[in-house]
Amino acid sequence: MPVLLGCIADDFTGATDLANTLVKGGMTAVQVIGVPEGPLPDADVVIVALKSRTAPVGVAVGESLAAAEALLKAGARQLFFKYCSTFDSTEAGNIGPVADALVQRLGCGFALANPAFPTNGRTVYQGHLFVGGMLLNESGMENHPLTPMKDANLVRVLSRQTDGTVGLVPFVTVEQGAQAIRKALTVLKESGRRYAIVDAVTDAHLVAIGEAASEHALITGGSGIAMGLPANFRAKGLLPERGDSAAELPPMVGHAAVLAGSCSRATLGQIGFARDHIPTLELDALATPDAGALAAQAMAWLEGKLGASPVLVAASAPPDKVAALQARLGRDAAGALVEHALAEVAEYMVRQGVKRLVVAGGETSGAVVSRLGVTSLRIGREIDPGVPWTYAEPAGLHLALKSGNFGTRDFFLKAFEQ
Repeated sequence: MPVLLGCIADDFTGATDLANTLVKGGMTAVQVIGVPEGPLPDADVVIVALKSRTAPVGVAVGESLAAAEALLKAGARQLFFKYCSTFDSTEAGNIGPVADALVQRLGCGFALANPAFPTNGRTVYQGHLFVGGMLLNESGMENHPLTPMKDANLVRVLSRQTDGTVGLVPFVTVEQGAQAIRKALTVLKESGRRYAIVDAVTDAHLVAIGEAASEHALITGGSGIAMGLPANFRAKGLLPERGDSAAELPPMVGHAAVLAGSCSRATLGQIGFARDHIPTLELDALATPDAGALAAQAMAWLEGKLGASPVLVAASAPPDKVAALQARLGRDAAGALVEHALAEVAEYMVRQGVKRLVVAGGETSGAVVSRLGVTSLRIGREIDPGVPWTYAEPAGLHLALKSGNFGTRDFFLKAFEQ
């Protein structure tokens, strides 16, 4: 079966978020870890999960292009470049440079950009990205340790990352539906724009945008924009009706555990809630700035605690502690310290019989799946908006890779009730 939609995600949790949206639309989806080698899995959608969000620009572009080649070779009829719903990037990229390279490779000259995810409070209005009722740069994202977002105007943000020009399809046009959106996108393309930020404040807007882009070679955005894509393939007779069967996974067995490395407000709140309900260890990387020593602390603490009920090991920290650790070690070294420690703990957990594992944080998820040697994930049912359970084949391991900003306050408990 040829791939219908080929996706390139700039982190691992974003890949599962996108896959979750498409599976709910009746498409089978497999997430491949890293640039694929050899034949791709049998699925309607293949999402190549890269760790390119904060990689050097050249690395991000090179890996994204290699992923695109593999997906096109497998017959993908449309490509999707997925990034975070908070547009996580720096002044130099990597959203703009990767999108530029994909536009050039496909020869399409133009792509829309929309990170909106209203269900999780991400909306775009007059080109400005909101998180809940707050502008992006006032939401806590301005303190992100790797990609601090200090400007909510996505037209300006994307313009600084590309040598192309960026236009806007405003709310008043989006409200008129798919035909009006399609016409506005065509006008922007014909006027020489390379990108169009498209407003969206409801799921209905996202569905209309997806319909308007049915013939686009490339779509860029968050997972929300994918809501309208399954219907496009179904209308062309390429996608059968599957109902809930697209999300079927093997039964869950084994011990349960949670690893948290994200420093987002949402994850910190989830750790606080879990602390009152399940055994919780909070590692202090500032007090012990050594990955091996942190992992050893966690493994000693876990002795005798693993079982059917979940336990939590967290290395998350509030902004002041993150800033202090970065000042001491440097930004990249501070992030790598936490990632390496939690990856080692994950490997230990699996050796001890953990078969149900929740990981919070995109960078942490990337480090964990790489350490565990996971090469692909089949996507199952949603736990919370944007976060499904997945099944790592052939390891027989259920994984939930949660973006730091996603999930309700009780997420770490709710995940194991399903």
